Amino acid sequence: MRRLLAATVATTAGLVLAGGMIPAAAQANSGTPGYTPPAISWGVCTNATLKARGAECGFVTVPLDYAHPSGTKIKIAVSRVLHKTANYQGVMLVNPGGPGGSGLIYSVLQSAIPNKAGLDYDWIGFDPRGVGSSVPSLTCDGNVAGYNRPYYVPVTKQLEKTWLARSKAYAQACAKAGGALLNHLKTTDNVADMESIRKALGQQQINYYGFSYGTYLGQVYATLHPGQVRRMVFDGVVDPRGVWYGDNLDQDIQFDKNMDTYFAWVAKYDSVYHLGTSAKVVKAKYYATLQKLRKTPAAGKIGPDEWNDIFVQAGYYVYGWEDVATAFSAYVNKGDATDLLALYPEPGPGTDNGFAIYLGTQCTDVQWPTNWNKWERDNWRIYAKYPFITWNNAWFNAPCVFWKGNVGKPVSINGSKVPPILMINETNDAATPYPGAIEIRKRFPRSVLIEGVGGTTHAGSLSGVTCTDDTIAAYLANGALPARVHGNRSDVQCSPVPQPDPTAAAAQSLATSTTSGSLMATVRKAAPAVR
Repeated sequence: MRRLLAATVATTAGLVLAGGMIPAAAQANSGTPGYTPPAISWGVCTNATLKARGAECGFVTVPLDYAHPSGTKIKIAVSRVLHKTANYQGVMLVNPGGPGGSGLIYSVLQSAIPNKAGLDYDWIGFDPRGVGSSVPSLTCDGNVAGYNRPYYVPVTKQLEKTWLARSKAYAQACAKAGGALLNHLKTTDNVADMESIRKALGQQQINYYGFSYGTYLGQVYATLHPGQVRRMVFDGVVDPRGVWYGDNLDQDIQFDKNMDTYFAWVAKYDSVYHLGTSAKVVKAKYYATLQKLRKTPAAGKIGPDEWNDIFVQAGYYVYGWEDVATAFSAYVNKGDATDLLALYPEPGPGTDNGFAIYLGTQCTDVQWPTNWNKWERDNWRIYAKYPFITWNNAWFNAPCVFWKGNVGKPVSINGSKVPPILMINETNDAATPYPGAIEIRKRFPRSVLIEGVGGTTHAGSLSGVTCTDDTIAAYLANGALPARVHGNRSDVQCSPVPQPDPTAAAAQSLATSTTSGSLMATVRKAAPAVR
């Protein structure tokens, strides 16, 4: 779900529009039960990738508070790439994750589906409320992820107090910047916005493709509106049992394991990176360098926290393995921090939008523990065996202790009335650990689960793995799914997104050598999800 903080704060840079909430007096009175939005006025998109794909852009006007539909309104930014065939199958909404990820660009995934199966749909990207080009767009403190922050691991009481103070300050900054919006950023608010988008598009049902947190958004939508579901794809499946405190603790364990896999890969290619011929040696160099950076930050900017953040992406997926290893090697072997700085660009005013909305949703979907003693006990317990991301993750979420938005109660996920859906999860996905996919398979009795066996990539569909992507294409083309097997296990076993080979200089990785993989790489670069 969450991504490294540097990428989080930069996710929606360049997409944010100035603007605030729209006073009720400026809107037509919509005070009918089950709010119906006005029609969308479609126009030209400003994003270059959207323009190149012939997308249209506009806004859906929705209530800030659906309990008061005639009150203050906000705007949800939407994009649309129209179907290209006579076999029209309706609209396909896409959410990239987060919460807080900008989804506006994801309408271009129409052409990422193999066998032209995506061309039957109108693909709809959207920025959830408070995100990116939606109005208003929440930012609180763009310098929250600045260089050389205090050491994540609270080895002294002073460090702990410093991080608690930073967490409280950010929560207070968001309370000041967000005002009433903070009470209406829950997953259920986003589900209500999806219903408004459906109505604004004049559709009886939606199709939906959700990545990461987007799978939880889809779970809640399907539970509350099963009759409006046609087809759904969930990639990187959230476990609703741990929303959200428990899910973050579960991440800590699998991330640590994935890093051992990564360090072994670096050692395998010692001829390229010169960091050691065993995972143990490479891992020791990672932690030794982290400790050195506590005293002397790389280029005066990359301290131990930024170092850790840079490596977190290697635990998420294989796409950036080479970039991280190159930066690792250049700094350890040559003292060159150029690549580190490129992987952790300096944030600035307005760049924390994704982080602000991540917290705005997760902190209010459910009550987090407010007793810091519990956080201490849980995180030190996990850190003792799985230290890689534990305190990084704890401080990422710690503003929830002080958050000002009204807290709701999670929806009890129930897919018993939902049509057949398709799910994808790699065995060692760290952001959404595999047991969550098994749990949702139980709760959606007509679902089918593809397992990327042994893989460590999070939400990696449409990356060129034929077994996975062709199954998605068949499902979107005609609703066909493989047979569901008995027991609590995956129904289909596919290869995972493959690890790169840095020795093949002239060869491209699978993720960028196929039509779908190339497009997904473009989308990830243009608008990385906050996961």
